[in-house]
Parts: sequence; C-alpha cells; structure tokens
Amino acid sequence: MNLKLLCMAAAFAAGAASPAHAAASLPSYNVNTSQTTVSGLSSGAAMATQLGYAYSATFKGVGVFAGIPYMCGGHYVYTSCNNATISSSMLSTMQADINNWSGAAIDNKANVASQKIYMFVGNSDTTVGPKSMNGVQTQYTNNGVPTASLDYIKRNSTGHVFPTDFNATGNAPCNSSASPYVANCSYDGAKAALTKFYGTLNARNDAPAAANYIQFNQSEFTGNTGMASTGWVYVPANCAIGAVCRVHVALHGCVQYYGAIGDKFIKNTGFTRWADTNSIIVLFPQTKADSSTHTTPANGTISNPNGCWDAFGWYGTNFAQKAGTQQAAIKAMIDRLSSGSGSHALAAAASTRSADTASTGGAGACITASNPAHISAGRAYQGGAYAFANGSNQDLGLADTPGATSLQETAPNYFVTGACQ
Repeated sequence: MNLKLLCMAAAFAAGAASPAHAAASLPSYNVNTSQTTVSGLSSGAAMATQLGYAYSATFKGVGVFAGIPYMCGGHYVYTSCNNATISSSMLSTMQADINNWSGAAIDNKANVASQKIYMFVGNSDTTVGPKSMNGVQTQYTNNGVPTASLDYIKRNSTGHVFPTDFNATGNAPCNSSASPYVANCSYDGAKAALTKFYGTLNARNDAPAAANYIQFNQSEFTGNTGMASTGWVYVPANCAIGAVCRVHVALHGCVQYYGAIGDKFIKNTGFTRWADTNSIIVLFPQTKADSSTHTTPANGTISNPNGCWDAFGWYGTNFAQKAGTQQAAIKAMIDRLSSGSGSHALAAAASTRSADTASTGGAGACITASNPAHISAGRAYQGGAYAFANGSNQDLGLADTPGATSLQETAPNYFVTGACQ
C-alpha cells in the first residue's frame, strides 16, 4: 500500500471515530415524503414490521425478509415467535394491541391497509422460517391489506439469508444460515422489494460510487445502548444536488451490524445498486452488541450480545410503539433526511458561508479555492498529508496544494468535487 492510501485509510479511521469528519451530521435532501418505505432481514424484518404499524402514516411500503408478527415478542417467548406456528389465539392477542393503540401510541391502523407489503422467506430457513412468516401474512390480511398489495415469496434451497443474484466476497451459500447472512440465491431480493413499492425500475448500477456512501453521526438521534454511534446512508448523485428523491430504510439483522460484518449488508444486498439509478436514498441505521442485561416483558432478563433490533422489549415495554427508543431514533433520522426543500434549503445553508469564488446555483454554493482555503473555511478537513471534502469524504489531493479545487455544497456541510451545477 502506498503512502497516499495509508494516509487515506488513517483519515477514514480517524473520521469514523469523529463525527466532525467521516461521521458528519446526517444531511437533509429534497424528498418526496409520500414514498418512504422500509425493509429488513430477521430482527431487521421485525423492526420493519414494527415501524410499518407504529408509523403507518409514514411508511407506504414494508419489506419483510424472514420476520415475525407485530408484538409477538412482547407477549411470547422467543421460541414461540421464531420457527413456530403462530396460532389464531396469539394473533388475537397481538391484534388487541393494534386496536387499543391505534391513533395514539401508534398511527391509525387504517393506514396499514393502503401499504404495499413484500415478504420473503427461504423454505430451508430454520431460524425464523415459513411458519412465522405465515403469521405475518395473516396479520397483514387481518388488517385489511388486499391480496394485490401483498407479495409473499417462498424459495426452496434458501436458508436464513438476504437473497441476491450476484456473487460478493465473503457471502454465505444460499442454503445456509451463516454470517454474513447474505447470499447469491439467483434471486434479486432488493429489486423485488423496491419494485413492489415503486413499480418498474431503471436498470441498476453494479458499481455505485464510493463517495455516495456517507457515514453519519447516529448519536445525534439516540443514546440507546443497543445502537451504534454511527450509521450509513447511500445518496445517489442526483439526490445530492437537489433532485426530488425517495427514502428507503434497510435494516440489517442480528450479527449483521457494521461492527460485526463491515459493509457487507450495506453493499452486498444490492439496495444501493438499484437506488443509484432510481432516485432512492437508502438509510442503513446500525445497531451494536449490548452485553448489559435488560428486563423484557415475556423473555425475562436478557442481554443483546448479537446486536439485534428490539423486537422483544430490551429497551422498554413501549418498544413497538412510536415512543420506542429505537423506533423513534429511526423516525428522527428519516425526518432529518427528508427535511430539505430543494434549492431553498441549500441556499439557506450557503448564505451562512463566505466564498472565495462562489456562484449560487439551484444546487447550492460552488466554491473554487485552494485546499488550504477549503480546510480553513471548514469545507474540507486534513487527513495525513491529504485533504478530504466534508460530508462526501472525497479525496482532494495534497492538503497544501496551491492549485484550485471546486467544491459544491449539496446539503448542509456536505461538499462534492467536480463541475458545479
């Protein structure tokens, strides 16, 4: 590895620990808030379902890859919800919560009937499995989701994995239930879910730009002991410069968080490949292992060492309601991402800055200056001998170069290089 790559690696490592650099504040964009959707695998699927019921006015589509019914974990032990038949009596108990909380602790349950639901499970999945997913389907049907709005896919020779149609380094075999729980199953799960939500998609980009992946400061939104200090978001280039885009939330499963498997869930599931060409911002919130013990409603006092999303009440009896600490944090992230208003928001951010040479187009301030000037003004930061743009972390070359570099602020404190728009 050459000196420049070593310096870049050191800069990114330092940035990961410092929200001011790689883990910047989560930016805001010009978002069509009527098209917000969510999906997840395993505990992420349980959380997706919870978000879909609790915030049914926000989420227009829910993707459930091997999940359990809403509030199953609040009433029953783990083994009664996973890889187990969900009885009509159990569903009635869960439905009572939905009915009693509707319009108060959760959004009006009537919204669920208008959601688009995508469900997937492997027939060889013995971790969650088809029996549990059948319960999810029945629960949605009981809450008014019509047949045309619900796709339920069961695949043979498929274990407890997120299915893709491409090979990626380090992935598991399709028929396994092993880390990183992502596998080439000759089936594009990301495409299937996003198509259900948004209709026909443009062809995917199999090489999304590295600069479009943003690590952000998740601690702004929560101090929950089961959530990591940083999360990730993928922002297509057109979204970064003010195009109207949509938000999809992709939730990893247990032992799939960044600290456990790196970027495999973020990059190997295929969501960003489709998002890049279809104006979809993908939010990847992150959990972490939590070895402290917590009292749960139905499962006793237990810890969360696998970094699962809270479907069993580790972090409060209101875990499946709008006030649940993890749910509220994710909703706050969505609200931040969606709080931009095109050129108005960008111009407001740009007006607070002085420019060396600026032209204020609809996408925000375009500033041409030397790297030392960019660093001094807070548009870039220094890592080793090199300069990196704030927000996008794009390499600007040597930090002390006297040459001019153009940076455009496409969102508050988020700068990109290249020709200004």
